[in-house]
Amino acid sequence: MDLQSLKNRFNIIGNTPSLNHALNTAEQVAATDLTVLIVGESGVGKEVFSQIIHSLSARKHNPFIAVNCGAIPEGTIDSELFGHEKGSFTGAVDSRKGYFETVSGGTIFLDEIGELPLGTQARLLRVLETGEFIRVGSSKVQKSDVRVIAATNRELLEFTQKGKFREDLYYRLNTVPIRVPSLRDRKEDIPLLFRKFVVDFAEKYKTKPIFLEDSARTLLTSYAWPGNVRELKNIAEQISVLSKTDHISEEVLAGFLPIQDPHNRSMIKGNTPVGEFANEREILYKLFFDMKKDVNELKKMFFEILQNPNIANSANGNYTRESILNELKEDILPANIQSPPISTTTNALPPVQIGVQQPMILDNQLHTDFEVEESLNIMDKEKELILKALKKHKGRRKDASTDLGISERTLYRKIKEYDIEE
Repeated sequence: MDLQSLKNRFNIIGNTPSLNHALNTAEQVAATDLTVLIVGESGVGKEVFSQIIHSLSARKHNPFIAVNCGAIPEGTIDSELFGHEKGSFTGAVDSRKGYFETVSGGTIFLDEIGELPLGTQARLLRVLETGEFIRVGSSKVQKSDVRVIAATNRELLEFTQKGKFREDLYYRLNTVPIRVPSLRDRKEDIPLLFRKFVVDFAEKYKTKPIFLEDSARTLLTSYAWPGNVRELKNIAEQISVLSKTDHISEEVLAGFLPIQDPHNRSMIKGNTPVGEFANEREILYKLFFDMKKDVNELKKMFFEILQNPNIANSANGNYTRESILNELKEDILPANIQSPPISTTTNALPPVQIGVQQPMILDNQLHTDFEVEESLNIMDKEKELILKALKKHKGRRKDASTDLGISERTLYRKIKEYDIEE
């Protein structure tokens, strides 16, 4: 089958070399029974490649099943894959066949293979090497003729180095690797995919398909698409439903695209960040720290002027030390507080040592410097807030957690983490 026929059959849009290479590899390996590992980010269409391999193989008339390993609880995944005997665990009221038994002769697609527990990985390795498995709660060895296609959005080799994935299983799965490119690596395919999605939507709901202007098309291809094809389809359908015009300009499209942080690629919707500052409390902390930094810089400059009046005079001949003090006073003091002007007959101020806590003398009045030396550690602040909340609610964790805006379970963990005595 030529490449274009393959794309037409499986409804694949795109012509980038990396995509074509992945498709060619899938077609070539389909005729064998080799294990395949499909690698790619979430949303790139890894399951489509597993269906291509199965459909072009000699097993195409036998069962095919896709299993999301990350969606099955750790305590039941062995039973799901390999089956169990009656009474083998609580709730096992009957014997049950697992996927490796029911799909024998066919293909099993294990998506998110990196989420498998280590014990299940050992069982899977035995199936791949010998074709044998044992039901949970049984001692009888059974045979299974199943082709395994695995997929992951993780770097499994790094997982093996961290002890989270078996190295022998990794090399057994990685017999034939297929890397599916992300959407940002297929920029020329983005307008084609977008057009397909809006046309499909228009045909389904009997509406007129929307059309992108040139500026909007440029914006569409420049966006990073962290959610890949899945996110592109969602955006296309959103615009098709919510847009008040058929011709989409750059401004209209920008209203549907999340704002992207270029530094850490965290996505921000509206004004609420998701990434560097995960909640409002951390945002406030950063705001306070930035304000403190600005105030300290202002005070340093102020002290330098007090110590050397020639700095102000050389900068602007119209400024005197008294006028600078008056302006600073107006900026710092609230508007509703009346303060007498700085006296021009005030005795010379004593020299100020930069970096040393100093009292500020204004109009022969002694004012305490507003510098407060305190911890800037977020953990210290968090512990302080937890202590205040517990004291306020007389140790009632449920009320304290509600007041803090966190779950009671999180509060309990924080109390243990900070060794807080209640």
